[in-house]
Amino acid sequence: MTGRWLDQIHWDAQGLVPVIVQEVGTGIVLMFAWMNRAALVRTVETGEAVYWSRSRSRLWHKGEESGHIQKVARVQIDCDGDVLLIHVEQTGGIACHTGRHTCFYRSLQEEGARKAWVATIPVLKDPKDIYK
Repeated sequence: MTGRWLDQIHWDAQGLVPVIVQEVGTGIVLMFAWMNRAALVRTVETGEAVYWSRSRSRLWHKGEESGHIQKVARVQIDCDGDVLLIHVEQTGGIACHTGRHTCFYRSLQEEGARKAWVATIPVLKDPKDIYK
């Protein structure tokens, strides 16, 4: 399933492209990840999100350990061809390894005279119960 459409993506020097993952229906940004060609091809072929894990240096099928798979509804590319936007249905309602719905769970807030990152989205499931 390789082809011209893959060549229209501006891959970085490591052969990766950034991916923004947005929930279908709500529009909530669930997470940010990276894909290489193999990850994108596998995502398109299976209809489930597969990313490139930079920390593990391997393909990572989202939900392979947690069961929180992302069913892909649509894949879009930005005007410059260097960022992908993937619309997904998040199974289990948890996208973050912290057990939250989204990885973007902290907001910058004032705490007295200081600013701080404050968790504003609750943990839905303890990560110890997700990852064995």
